[in-house]
Amino acid sequence: MNIKKYILSFFLLISLSLFSQEVAEKRDAPKPEIKISYLDSIKKTFVRDDLASCVDSLWLKELTDLDLYNNLSQDIQTINFDEQVDYELPTEVLKARLQEMDEKSPFHIEYNPGLENIIKSFLKNRKRAFERLMAISEYYFPLFEEALDKQNVPLEIKYLAVVESALNPKAVSRVGATGLWQFMYQTGKQYGLKIDSYVDERSDPLKASEAAAQYMKNMYAIFGDWDLVLASYNSGPGNVAKAIRRSGGQQNYWNIRKNLPKETQGYVPAFLATMYIYEYHKEHGIKPERAPIKHFATDTVMIKKQISFKQISDLIDIPIAQLQILNPSFKLNIVPSYKDQAHYLRLPQDKMAVFTSNESKIYAYVDREANLREKPFQIVRPIVPQDSINTLQRLAQAKVRYYRVKRGDNLTTIAQKYDVAIEDLKKWNNIKGNKVAYGKNLRINGTDVEQKLSAVAKVEVDKKAVIKDSLGSKMDSFYVVQKGDNLSAIAKKFNISVADLQEWNKLTNNNIQLGASLQIAKNSIKEDVVAAPERKDIQYVVQKGDNLGNIAKKFGVSLDDLKQWNNLTTNSIALGSTLIVAKNEIAIVTNKAPVASFKKKEEYSAPATEYYVKKGDSLYSISKKYPGVTISDLKKWNNIKDEELKPGMKLKING
Repeated sequence: MNIKKYILSFFLLISLSLFSQEVAEKRDAPKPEIKISYLDSIKKTFVRDDLASCVDSLWLKELTDLDLYNNLSQDIQTINFDEQVDYELPTEVLKARLQEMDEKSPFHIEYNPGLENIIKSFLKNRKRAFERLMAISEYYFPLFEEALDKQNVPLEIKYLAVVESALNPKAVSRVGATGLWQFMYQTGKQYGLKIDSYVDERSDPLKASEAAAQYMKNMYAIFGDWDLVLASYNSGPGNVAKAIRRSGGQQNYWNIRKNLPKETQGYVPAFLATMYIYEYHKEHGIKPERAPIKHFATDTVMIKKQISFKQISDLIDIPIAQLQILNPSFKLNIVPSYKDQAHYLRLPQDKMAVFTSNESKIYAYVDREANLREKPFQIVRPIVPQDSINTLQRLAQAKVRYYRVKRGDNLTTIAQKYDVAIEDLKKWNNIKGNKVAYGKNLRINGTDVEQKLSAVAKVEVDKKAVIKDSLGSKMDSFYVVQKGDNLSAIAKKFNISVADLQEWNKLTNNNIQLGASLQIAKNSIKEDVVAAPERKDIQYVVQKGDNLGNIAKKFGVSLDDLKQWNNLTTNSIALGSTLIVAKNEIAIVTNKAPVASFKKKEEYSAPATEYYVKKGDSLYSISKKYPGVTISDLKKWNNIKDEELKPGMKLKING
């Protein structure tokens, strides 16, 4: 028995030592390095508030769900006021309650069988919907009451938004009425609501409520009766005026109701029924849900740079759906930034604390995201990356400007402002007609610089040919891949095979990248290049906001060089003055045909050359065989009227 105890103790001791060794090894083992993203790294530095958002996904779904709006709208349009509804609500009790409501309200709240039927219908079929609506109204009603009170409009009109939109700021009717108060496009514009590609203030709870209150006040000045104001809000003041005339001049809603549009006949009763249910919901066993977020728990911040809901959500950990509910006027889930207009982002107070405490980091992240995106209007790098071409690229990029169209602008005034042709403006911005949209960004090109860039890129190839020719070798030709190109199309364009393209460019498949340089011929530059390029200083006109430091950085030169080349003793420069920003850059080369240059040069004439057309040739492919020769040149020298060529035809080159 003792032996068994010793053996058991021995094995327990060994097991314990092995376990301790394993635990120590695990503790001492190096932990794998976890790489974090730039987003995570910037969020780690955020100053955070201890509060947490109390909004859950179910509440967000409740606020964004359109089923309440659709069902309530259908009820109002289709309900039969003459059809009795079986619901336990004594008529005498209802009359007494309506009398109490009438005493406290400027509306004419009187019992009639049609109103009783719609109240009973809502209570029987829409009790659950009103429990949800009462929860949502905890957020919106304080906004409505404040806007109505400013215009001295009855606060009961807040119930109208329930009838109009079921308190959904994204609700859109079949005829285009939008938002909590269902403004039509023209009416919204008339009452100062901004509507553009980014923003629709008809969906802004604050601004739309202010516009609705102003509308009610204006209509009351016309009709002097709040029931008729409601009717005019639904059908327009013109239809109400016609109903009054058709009723022999009577001005009580219930007396003219039969002469109003069918939808408006149910509109005011639906409003009164909604008011009744809100006032007496406890008596009917309706238990409102509680809103986990109220208006007073939010705040706004002015946005300084365009930012998307996705970026805000990633940075401060707030659901995009919640951003949409708090900021329903932003149509594309983007808060834009205009120079002449401010836009505000509404956030829960705890998230507002995080945002405002880390604004500089947030905008730094936005800038980084913008820089990573593909940029439009980029200038393709020339085939031969010489210093002179890079300098001209920088110059061309500096000359490209953008202009946002303002009210009152047209193509003529913009063209005059930048001293460019209207046709160029249309071409640069793909404009078909003569109209330009307000707010559109127009590109203004420095055309002279871009033409020079193209010419110098061509010159650099010719220059390299001269150098290589002097060493007894020949120059290959290259082609920069354009949008829409593929190997087959490029091979057909230059009358070569796809196999040759793959061999010359060491391609293992048919994939090519936009902007890549492809070798498209062997020994294609002829030995008739007769002169090296001339060099010339490049100048730059000082723009608003320029200083010597940023100009030097822009063109890759030193501050001392700029001052020396321009005989400057200080760092001061005048707006509009001309500075030399590059010395001895390539300006022109004389070849078989003159190349576009900074200054018009004397034409150079070379001996004529003959070329016999081969099968598959075109004027374009032939012109490419002779640098500097254009299709127009070939037509002129050979008296060609169209582009039809026949194999064996003799062509004069540089005739």
